[in-house]
Amino acid sequence: LRDKMAAMPTMKTLGVEVPDSLSAKYTGSFAYFTVKDRLPQILTKAVDALHRNMEIFLEKYGQEGVEAEKRAISLLSKLRNELQTDKPVLPLTDGLPDACQWNEYLEHLQAGPDTEEPSWFKSPWLYMECYMYRRIQESLELNPPMCDFDVFNEAKTQSFFTSQQAIVTICTYFLEMKNKIKYFKDTQLKAEFLLLTQVALWGNRCDLSISGGQENSQKLNPLISLESLKHFILVDDSESVWEVLINRKKNKTSETTCTRIDIVLDNSGFELVTDLILADFLLASGLADVIHFHGKSIPWFVSDTTKKDFDWTLKQMQAANHVQMSRCGVMWEKNMKQGVWIYHDHLFWTLPHEFCDMPLVAHDLYAELQKANLIFFKGDLNYRKLTGDRKWSYTVSFDTALRGFQPAPLCSLRTLKADIQVGLKPEQGEQLAASDAEWMISGRFAIIQFSNSYQT
Repeated sequence: LRDKMAAMPTMKTLGVEVPDSLSAKYTGSFAYFTVKDRLPQILTKAVDALHRNMEIFLEKYGQEGVEAEKRAISLLSKLRNELQTDKPVLPLTDGLPDACQWNEYLEHLQAGPDTEEPSWFKSPWLYMECYMYRRIQESLELNPPMCDFDVFNEAKTQSFFTSQQAIVTICTYFLEMKNKIKYFKDTQLKAEFLLLTQVALWGNRCDLSISGGQENSQKLNPLISLESLKHFILVDDSESVWEVLINRKKNKTSETTCTRIDIVLDNSGFELVTDLILADFLLASGLADVIHFHGKSIPWFVSDTTKKDFDWTLKQMQAANHVQMSRCGVMWEKNMKQGVWIYHDHLFWTLPHEFCDMPLVAHDLYAELQKANLIFFKGDLNYRKLTGDRKWSYTVSFDTALRGFQPAPLCSLRTLKADIQVGLKPEQGEQLAASDAEWMISGRFAIIQFSNSYQT
């Protein structure tokens, strides 16, 4: 891995002037605010979750469980102190399969041109934020039988239940449309694709890491506001995405030609349901034959989807009192059993690497993604990793910021919650900044941004 990391893309290898990483060292930046305020808040909520479950640990594991809980709380409190006092980054000691990759990444930073020891307020924000979530996992991993406890689970389940009315609405709409889909002409299919893409896009606003773990669910009818929200989509390449899909469908050479679409997931809860509806539509419309979902292998950024969250969501949908939710849940479970929906959770998604490192660091995953005809990357963290979480100018092209990462045609569906955005028109970013100081971090604006530059 060390040799691979030495070969990772640099500003020389691709002939691109690569800007500095976003970092809390820039006082007053969103990264600074995140490390100073938001991350300690999330750690406090993680400690609170352990406290609240003490009775359950006692009941389930006896005194051993209570002692493990106390040790985990102690480690999380120590972590919060390290963060708040800008201590140097420590190697991981839990022996999990990815620990050596994390530690080699740290060594890579220590051997870099920056003379300062990697630390919370001096190192790249992307690295430090990912590192915090990995250290939370370590705190539990070092204290069996706590290893499988998800400190964010309560917040995720609450978000799902408080979004239930919006879920019923979108499921009802989808099932009524699906009943008629075989009679649709391409123009109708396109209109529904654009609509469900926008629903999945705005579903990305339900992000618990941005709200510091505070309740952040979808309570309103997600369909009513779509027209008024179009104005807030700063880059809309959905026509290009549609062209890829419809051309693939029209040019199928035989019944055995398989169209594969991958969705790299972000948040569980309402957003995941919107992703599942989009995935079901792609199958029902014949625009796809198989959907591959990619989630996280450990609890991550508070509300990111794990396999446990994915399975739990399908079970909750099936068991719901609302017939439309239940019907969707039954269909989706069937899709999993039939193998037309497939779930992956490669360790790379919870490493600190930007995605341009993937061909070297996780060649098996890159090769898997190359099998896709189109990849949707959901949400802000995926966008940060796609673009390297760097201080790019607003007008730099998306292709340039990807720095060679192009396993297949790809589309980012993201509401803006971090101060990184590329591919804007000249003056567009400056005009937005003049009218709204928080345009990049509020989740008010969004992008449907497409790249297909490496396809011949």
